[in-house]
Amino acid sequence: MDNRVFEIIPKRADGRFCVLQITDTHLFEDERADLLGVVTKESFAAVLEAIASQHIIYDFVTVTGDISQDYSAQSYCLFARMASALKAPVFFLPGNHDDGPLEYRIFGPLGINTSRQLICGNWLFVFLNSEVYAQAHGWVLRSELDFLAKCCEKYPSLHKVVGIHLPLMVGSTWLDTQTLHNQDEFRAFIRRMQTVKLVLSGHVHQEFDEIRRGVRYLATPSTSIQFMPKSHEFELDNKAPGWRYLYFNPDGTFDTEVFRLPLGSFVPNFGALGY
Repeated sequence: MDNRVFEIIPKRADGRFCVLQITDTHLFEDERADLLGVVTKESFAAVLEAIASQHIIYDFVTVTGDISQDYSAQSYCLFARMASALKAPVFFLPGNHDDGPLEYRIFGPLGINTSRQLICGNWLFVFLNSEVYAQAHGWVLRSELDFLAKCCEKYPSLHKVVGIHLPLMVGSTWLDTQTLHNQDEFRAFIRRMQTVKLVLSGHVHQEFDEIRRGVRYLATPSTSIQFMPKSHEFELDNKAPGWRYLYFNPDGTFDTEVFRLPLGSFVPNFGALGY
C-alpha cells in the first residue's frame, strides 16, 4: 500500500483529461472458470479489445474493485497480464471479493500502480478500501476517512474524486443489503469535504448515476455479468459487459459516457438464484 501522491500530467495542453473506468472483472485462478455462465477472462478480454478499437486517448485507468472472484494470487497475476494491453497507468482499489493486503503486496512488481492518491491537472483522486474480507457488504474504517480528510486538506484548491467499491443504495432490495454498512457516516464525511465532486464506484454491476447534496455518485457496469436494476430478488440483466470514460475539465466540471459490448455478448445463466 502506497499513501504517497502520484502525479500525472494531462496529455492535452488545455488541462482536460480522460479516465477509463473498468470494474468487477471477477477473474479466477482457473482461466476457464465462469461466473454464472460467463467466462470472466473471455468477457474481460472482449472489453479490452473493444476499448482498443475505439482509439480513445485516456490518461489513466481506475479499476474499482472485485478484480478477483476467488481471492487468488493467480487471478491478480492474470489481471495484470491482461491489463498491460491498456498502455496507460492502472490504479485500483479493493472490492468485497478481493484480498486487499495481497493486492497491495503483489501488484507493484506486476505493473499495477499501488498509489492511493493521484493528482492529474486540477483534480485529486483518492482511492479508499471498503473491504470486509470474505463478506458481501463493506465498511469504511475511520482510518480510511481520516486518510481522505488529510488528502483533501493538503490540496484544498483541487477538485476531488473519491473511489470506493461499494456505492450508495441503488434501489434493489437484495443488492442494497450488500452496501456500505456505515454509509451514513461515509456520506456525512463526504459532505464535510466540500471540494469532493464525484464518488466513483463498482460493485452493483449496472449503470448508476445520482446527485446528492451536490456530489455525483456514479457506478459502472461490470466487465462480466450484469444485475437487473430495481430488482427485489436476485436477478440478472441481459445487458452486455461495459466500461466508462470520464472527461475532466480544469474548472471542476466533468462529462461521462458508458459503453457496452453488443447486445447478446456473454449471455449468463438466467436461472441462477444468486452468486
